Amino acid sequence: MAPAIRTENLTKRFGSLTAVDALDLHVEEGEIFGFLGPNGAGKSTTINVLLDFLRPTEGRAEVLGYDTHSDPIAIRQRTGVLPEGFSVYDRLTAMEHVEYAIETKRASDAPRDLLSRVHLQEEAWERKAGEFSKGMTQRLALAMALVDDPDLLILDEPSSGLDPTGIQEMRDIIREEADRGTTVFFSSHQLPQVEAVCDRVGIMRDGSMAAVDTIDNLRDDVGGATTIELEVDPMPDADALDLPAVDGVEHATGRGDAIEVTCSDPRAKVDVVKRVDAETTVTDIVSDETDLEELFNQYTSGDAVERDDREQEAEVTA
Repeated sequence: MAPAIRTENLTKRFGSLTAVDALDLHVEEGEIFGFLGPNGAGKSTTINVLLDFLRPTEGRAEVLGYDTHSDPIAIRQRTGVLPEGFSVYDRLTAMEHVEYAIETKRASDAPRDLLSRVHLQEEAWERKAGEFSKGMTQRLALAMALVDDPDLLILDEPSSGLDPTGIQEMRDIIREEADRGTTVFFSSHQLPQVEAVCDRVGIMRDGSMAAVDTIDNLRDDVGGATTIELEVDPMPDADALDLPAVDGVEHATGRGDAIEVTCSDPRAKVDVVKRVDAETTVTDIVSDETDLEELFNQYTSGDAVERDDREQEAEVTA
């Protein structure tokens, strides 16, 4: 089965500026893929190449098995797009916007069903979209992107302008689409939203991909201190546990009915739980792991890449 998105040596230059540099990217069918990176990292340029709004300087890109240069119409027919900074036609109503999208794709969707699904209030359906708030505009743009049950959704900052309820509703729609087999590819600066729904993430830095993996695997690669709290009954003897002797444990403290352990290596958590469980009953486990924002900062600053390079050099030396 071909990937939903594939780029090979994808490069885009604007004069002396290289916006995307030899990018190799594979997004599998049916997955939710978060596309991350600071401003200027090359995310928007990559998306524009995938949609054939820009032509690559070198390399190639395929979407849904079609070459982006040779078959852009076929790609757009099967793709729903919510662009960043979506602009409405001020004098058209929400209903007219959706009807236009349906007509363009020669689809048979019911406009009312799409507007209801994105939770745009019914009283706004016949209002001119030029009067809409940013959040209402985002809902309208999503309704248009969902026309004709696309095989691929490309969403650029989909949570922009939405309140917490709208963000939750957006997440629910993304999950529903993935459950029915749609590939969801979205760029966002709302890192908690990315972490809540993504199967994998790719982090861009200076036009190249700094990392691509699941969030759990990225955490393992980056390392860093992880705190684990074990609720126990009864509290065991600290000397019997001797948790600081476990490889990867920095320190451990007991208070009340809980033991708090800080691990320099996330893999030590399993050994900690086993050792404690051998002496008492563990009734609950709470793990404070490195969040996506911290991972993002480390990869975009280059710290994680430099650490990987040092580790590889050490392995070769050994």
